[in-house]
Amino acid sequence: MSVEPRQLVEVFRQGAPYINAHRGATFVIAFGGEALLDGGLAALVHDVALLNSLGVRTVLVPGARPQIERRLNARGAHMRYAAGRRVTDDVALECVREAAGEVRLELEARLSLGLANSPMAGLRVRAASGNFVMARPFGVHDGVDYQHTGEVRRVDAAAIEERLDDGAVVLVPPLGYSPTGEVFNLHGEDVALAVSRALRAEKLLYLLEGRHVVDATGALVRQMTTEETRDYLREHGDALAPEMQRLLRGAVDVCHGGVRRVHLLDRDQDGALLMELFTRDGVGTLITAQSFERTRRADIDDVPGILALIEPLERRGVLVRREREHLETEIDDFTVMEREGTIVACAALHPIPDTAVAELACLAVHPDYRGGGRGDRLLKRLEGEARGRGIGALFVLTTQTAHWFEERGFRRVAPESLPGERRERYNLERNSRVYLKDIDRR
Repeated sequence: MSVEPRQLVEVFRQGAPYINAHRGATFVIAFGGEALLDGGLAALVHDVALLNSLGVRTVLVPGARPQIERRLNARGAHMRYAAGRRVTDDVALECVREAAGEVRLELEARLSLGLANSPMAGLRVRAASGNFVMARPFGVHDGVDYQHTGEVRRVDAAAIEERLDDGAVVLVPPLGYSPTGEVFNLHGEDVALAVSRALRAEKLLYLLEGRHVVDATGALVRQMTTEETRDYLREHGDALAPEMQRLLRGAVDVCHGGVRRVHLLDRDQDGALLMELFTRDGVGTLITAQSFERTRRADIDDVPGILALIEPLERRGVLVRREREHLETEIDDFTVMEREGTIVACAALHPIPDTAVAELACLAVHPDYRGGGRGDRLLKRLEGEARGRGIGALFVLTTQTAHWFEERGFRRVAPESLPGERRERYNLERNSRVYLKDIDRR
């Protein structure tokens, strides 16, 4: 597929902040063994190689469930489950070891591919694996002996860091080892959680097989804080598959254990990994300990971002034109909404000296983020700020958004109702409508 040169330039410009932010960061990427079976592995490996070439320290945690099941079926055996956990007998353990080795070798071979006509042309990606995960037996629970099924005891973070420092992509299969030389079958998602926590990774990314976090309408949930994730589990837990419940609970735990963000992605979506990492909104579900988007008081460094936001509205006459110098002098009056380092909404509260009145000005929301209630949240925040400062009324001047303010309790008044100083600066040529809203100061 060819890309127009101008489109390519725009893609690079939009992705540049993320390229810089991700360089030197540690990402743990987990995916199921299904990725090796349906033709999607080549694209995934190409994307992983690209991350490596951009300086991202990458750890892969591949699953091997279908590979294990295929070997069990060939032996006329099957994996037993009790209370949602695998019971690994001797035959199953042999299949687990073979399958994990197959997956590791396939990934190493794909990462080594450097054909001239492939996206990995010229790349030299080294892969490293080892006995990074120490495990202990899960033991006997409710009378069930889980035999060779284990749980993570410790991750050798120093050994993984050493290989990451050397520029390698590290592979950590779902196997654990004991000091006595035993091998245990581990749950791949548990390994990913433990590795990301031990490395204090910036991101843990799960490439899921047909599983999504959706709201009551069936729409994808784009982001949740850990508290919102707990609420989601309480409200929707009964309808979720056990694997998804474990995944969400684990995401909450690692976010509070030092991992900054957990991303849940659809593996079937080609390029999901890159779209999630190098665009502002991504394509999956993001879980963080703190809100992905925050509202805060503006500072002088926000001036370029505010100008970029309001400039199109100024050209259309929706907002009055503000010079950079003027904006810099009033920056303390501004509140902004920031998303991934980008100002997506702003508003200013200008108190009028010697009065109990303030002007609400420069309320703007980026076109890509309208309809999400951000304007209402900004208005509510500034009304609260005004109330706390003893301000009894807000007024706003508008030429094209009168209905929006009317729907939120503003009433139209004559320009003569403006406070003296502001009345003198009223622009007759612009002919803005004036709206007023009384603020309850209790």
